[in-house]
This record gives sequence, structure tokens and C-alpha cells, in this order.
Amino acid sequence: MSDRNGGAEFFAGLVIGGLVGATLALLLAPQSGEETRAQIRDKSLEIKGRAEEGYLQARQTIETQLAALQDQMTSLQRQVSSLQGKVKIPGRGKQEAAADEAGA
Repeated sequence: MSDRNGGAEFFAGLVIGGLVGATLALLLAPQSGEETRAQIRDKSLEIKGRAEEGYLQARQTIETQLAALQDQMTSLQRQVSSLQGKVKIPGRGKQEAAADEAGA
């Protein structure tokens, strides 16, 4: 298991534990069944909203980082392409160099 998956598993366990704890607290509280069900429904909608918001923020962050990485990769590819013709490889024979030039 990698460190990245460990964080996700911890967060999932934290959310599930919180849900179970909140549900048990509501069920064991001294109130009517109708009030308890209403509280459970309200809390579940609140938690769902927070989860959706967290998902959207995480997705936006990932998309932003991915775009930045793609820009960096494109820039590096251009740099490598511009340097390929300028770099001489030691020990490279004249025949190999001539073959490369003929093929280009």
C-alpha cells in the first residue's frame, strides 16, 4: 500500500466513523422517532453537500495541477528537441552520424 492510498483510506474511515457515530448519537437520543428520522435526513443531506463540495474542490485542484504539468512537459520536450541537434555524443562513429543525417 502506498502513502497516497493510505491517506484516502484514512479519510474514508474518518468519514464512515463520523457517520456511524452521528447516527448512533441520534438514535440513542431521547426524542421521538419522527424527530430522529428528520435529524438523520438533515445530517445526511448536510454531509452529502460537504462531500460533493470537497470532491469538486479536489477535482479542480487536480485539473489545475495536471494542466501545469502538461505545460511543463511540453516546454521540456521543446527544449530537448532544440538540443538534440546541438549535442555531440562521444564515441559516435562517422557512419552513424552520416546515416542519421541521410535519414533526417
